[in-house]
Amino acid sequence: MPRPAERSCFLPLVCLLILLALAGQRAHADAPDLAEIVRNPVIGNYKGYAEFKMAHYDNARAIWEALAQRGNAEANFNLGILDEDGLGVTPDMASALRHYETAAEAGSSRAQYRLGLLYATGVKVPKDDVRSDQWFAAAAEQGDSDAAARLALRRGVVNTQRDTDFQQAETLHASGKYAEAVVILKRLAQTGDARSQSRLGWMFEAGQGVARDLDKAAVLFRQAAGHGDADAQYALAVMLQTGKGLPRNLIEADTWMHRAAEQGHKPAMAALKKVAAS
Repeated sequence: MPRPAERSCFLPLVCLLILLALAGQRAHADAPDLAEIVRNPVIGNYKGYAEFKMAHYDNARAIWEALAQRGNAEANFNLGILDEDGLGVTPDMASALRHYETAAEAGSSRAQYRLGLLYATGVKVPKDDVRSDQWFAAAAEQGDSDAAARLALRRGVVNTQRDTDFQQAETLHASGKYAEAVVILKRLAQTGDARSQSRLGWMFEAGQGVARDLDKAAVLFRQAAGHGDADAQYALAVMLQTGKGLPRNLIEADTWMHRAAEQGHKPAMAALKKVAAS
């Protein structure tokens, strides 16, 4: 149940989620209403992620392209993911890099972290330690703990074995070695590492290095969310809203959305701010 301070936006959010759920049910047949999405970019990004979860990549792309054309950082980052991983399209690293850089320059910490990984690894793009450190530093300044850990590793600061192993998995992922990354993430997830549970959930959701399996993704997101991972809390909220991977539960979706927002998760905060203003 929502905490007392949250009750003022609880019912509007439930109404919003119901509308999005109904829209999600039609997503396989109907093209998204881009005019409405452009008017409400926060809801548009949420809807795009819901389409992504349902593997409706063409609809997700249409939504994010409409928003990216208007300078939306989150949409640009998401387009980078689609292009890098070849979801609904042929992989296009040059296009992915353009989207990541646009998003990073607009302040997306996720894009900054991704660029840091790509330049540090030097597999999908030419290796560039200077750019890598710059982007990791930018993400770390925004509170990204993984970026801070990468910088510490570069500076010779000793991390825990769990941190070192997780960063190895991240490097493998950035190199396109998804199956090898999965092996490490599975081992770490079994120890209760929330970051690894969250990353592994996303890989099951996207079918990277494993067969796409929303049920397994849901289990991992729930584990990570319970351990306090904000990305997993947001992902779980969307799953509960769409009914993909979990039975639809709009009240529980609202709870997880608030928990993610309380940790500074920008998409969750933006969604709640939009609802509170409506």
